[in-house]
Amino acid sequence: MADDKKQPIVIKKVVKGGGGHHGGSWKVAYADFVTAMMAFFLLLWLLGITDEIQREGISDWFKNPTGIKGPGGASTSMIKLGGAKDIPKGKGKKSEQHKPESTPIPENKVQVVEIEKDKRRLDQLLTKLKAAIESSDQLRNFKDQLLLEITPEGLRVQIVDKANRPMFDSGSDELKPYTKVILRKLARIITQEVPNRISITGHTDATPFPKGYIEYEDRYGNDYRKPYSNWELSADRANAARRELLKGGMPPDQIGRVVGLGSSVLFNKANPRDPVNRRISIIIMNKQAEENLRESEGGSAKDGGEKTAVGHGEHSRH
Repeated sequence: MADDKKQPIVIKKVVKGGGGHHGGSWKVAYADFVTAMMAFFLLLWLLGITDEIQREGISDWFKNPTGIKGPGGASTSMIKLGGAKDIPKGKGKKSEQHKPESTPIPENKVQVVEIEKDKRRLDQLLTKLKAAIESSDQLRNFKDQLLLEITPEGLRVQIVDKANRPMFDSGSDELKPYTKVILRKLARIITQEVPNRISITGHTDATPFPKGYIEYEDRYGNDYRKPYSNWELSADRANAARRELLKGGMPPDQIGRVVGLGSSVLFNKANPRDPVNRRISIIIMNKQAEENLRESEGGSAKDGGEKTAVGHGEHSRH
């Protein structure tokens, strides 16, 4: 009975330690998040330092990671079978058109570069013309009649009349001596600085041409009358300016257009008879304006279109 009363002795031991794995799952998730963010910012950085052509090349590589090259660039074939046909990727799908290995600079990018270069040239010409007007005794006296500005078509130089200092004799296309000096000096500066073609436009005020006709005598002594208006007068004055520019050294093929607009485009609309409306406008055209001129007159710079001067409303008496 004594033995039956003996109870077994149970000893419990608590082993401490090994808690390294408790609460560690968040660290793994955080490490993955940091890695993903590094990869994301690295991607943004690479996109920022590469241009369009390089990005297209990277895109092509991902489209064709095997690196197999065909005669026109990256091949869409998984297996190149010598002289046999390629087996395209994807059953029943047409193979994509291949790009050449050396991708040329896009035409629009070339045009942007040329436009920027042309703009800089015209800006420099504007600066030199202003400096020439200030430094020349002959031009400085007329600086209030010389208006210079950059327009969407190029650099525009306007020579305007003043009440007591007209460019032409009244109702005539005969240039005043000082106007000839101005035009010849302008021709020398423009020709030396830029190859751009120019457009010459004659303008009158709204005062009608006296009588509406001119009288002339033929070689036999017979008197005749010919209808004549501000349209003819403005065109004749534009042509007179053209001839003076040529005498100043401007090549004939640098003149792209000669136009007479009469009083249809007034400088001072509030006072149609203001002398300032009588003017000669010379535009040193930018490349886009030159191209527009060729296309509008039936030619194109790309297909060797016409390069002759264009005259509108031109009825010269010379």
